[in-house]
Amino acid sequence: MIRLRIKSKEIKLEKIPKHIGIIMDGNGRWAKKRLKPRVFGHKAGMDALQEVTIAASEYGVKVLTVYAFSTENWSRPQDEVKFIMNLPVEFFDKYVPELHKNNVRIQMIGETHRLPQETLQALNKAIQTTRQNSGLVLNFALNYGGRAEITNAVRLIAQDVLDANLNPGDITEDLIANYLMTDHLPYLYRNPDLIIRTSGELRLSNFLPWQSAYSEFYFTPVLWPDFKKAELIKALEEFNRRHRRFGGL
Repeated sequence: MIRLRIKSKEIKLEKIPKHIGIIMDGNGRWAKKRLKPRVFGHKAGMDALQEVTIAASEYGVKVLTVYAFSTENWSRPQDEVKFIMNLPVEFFDKYVPELHKNNVRIQMIGETHRLPQETLQALNKAIQTTRQNSGLVLNFALNYGGRAEITNAVRLIAQDVLDANLNPGDITEDLIANYLMTDHLPYLYRNPDLIIRTSGELRLSNFLPWQSAYSEFYFTPVLWPDFKKAELIKALEEFNRRHRRFGGL
């Protein structure tokens, strides 16, 4: 049991999700409410990410997968895309030392071929710096799309069948999972127990569609830059009220 204290209230949590996925939504609206450019919200969102990551690590979460940039986000205004692509450089320069000190290990899922070289270099540097850490895995979904991930897995499996490395009868759910981008995660932690989406939107937006088949979902109207430690605890409290049956009774 985990005991947490928020102000004068003690909270007891019997269950801690091993893998949490977060769709970090609402940065632009957060900035607009403050009469600031959208990019101002993206910068504020980085502070929220650091706080949530360290809190999740303290509570015993093993993997935190955050939806940083989708394959569809390239259609946004180019100035905003350019700014977002520079955020990993700024994030890793500013926050990696603190995350490293907290034993956080950084990894990534997504297609790297469209990422700017500077972004990719910053990401690889963070991955290398934290590769020996044994704590929470902060898994960035960057230029990630769930349908593209599954399409690529099908293509790889088909090629292995053509090359006689596989028989069609060998294809199982576990085998397919081994061809997905989350195959680098520990087997027991590949699928999110809990997916959180901020800003009040009620959809997955192409985020981990295969892996989330039996995830619990938590939707909150709170905009991402305001989603701090106390909001994470609310999500964990709700998770503890759920009874996960995985299709059984």
